[in-house]
Amino acid sequence: MNCSKNLGILLFDDVEVLDFCGPFEVFSITRASTDGESSRKPFNVFTVAENPEIRARNGLRVLSDYSLGESPPMDILLLPGGMGIRQQISNEPLIDWIKDRTEKAELVLSVCTGALLLAEAGLLDGLEATTHHQAINRLRKMAPHTRVRDDRRFVDNGKYILAAGISAGIDMSLYTVARLLGRETALETARHMEYAWEPSIDKE
Repeated sequence: MNCSKNLGILLFDDVEVLDFCGPFEVFSITRASTDGESSRKPFNVFTVAENPEIRARNGLRVLSDYSLGESPPMDILLLPGGMGIRQQISNEPLIDWIKDRTEKAELVLSVCTGALLLAEAGLLDGLEATTHHQAINRLRKMAPHTRVRDDRRFVDNGKYILAAGISAGIDMSLYTVARLLGRETALETARHMEYAWEPSIDKE
């Protein structure tokens, strides 16, 4: 990666806080060494929502950086989950937006029940997927042509990387950093966060 990649995180009312804040922290603080001494930000992280202000899970007030129509092009799209997914999977304009943005993105990440948005958009056929353990059966019903894994914290399909519930999004994000920038960069990010990340779990 020679230049910063645009990484957009979708927000909506009643989104699970750690679903988006965990990955936001990982990608925002990651630094890539350029010459052994200096470093640069490899990810330009921003939030996107239908409305300027959303209320995340348990009432956290968040102001989005962009509306859906005004957001910059995204190299990486991240879809979090939460109780608000119940309303969003029937939000046709949002599902159409997801279809459009996933087609143009290099990578698409989901955390928790964010996988249900991809299922509703018909984007998981022939892939492996996972989600929060309480939504596994619902994902299986919504995506009958998908191998739904209930034994993995995250799965990597190449373009699509999906994490299980909540804190698994941090592991997935660190894995993605390692995939794009190398294991040592991911480990340094985890050390900065004082997060006990074990790369060995990636292949289990």
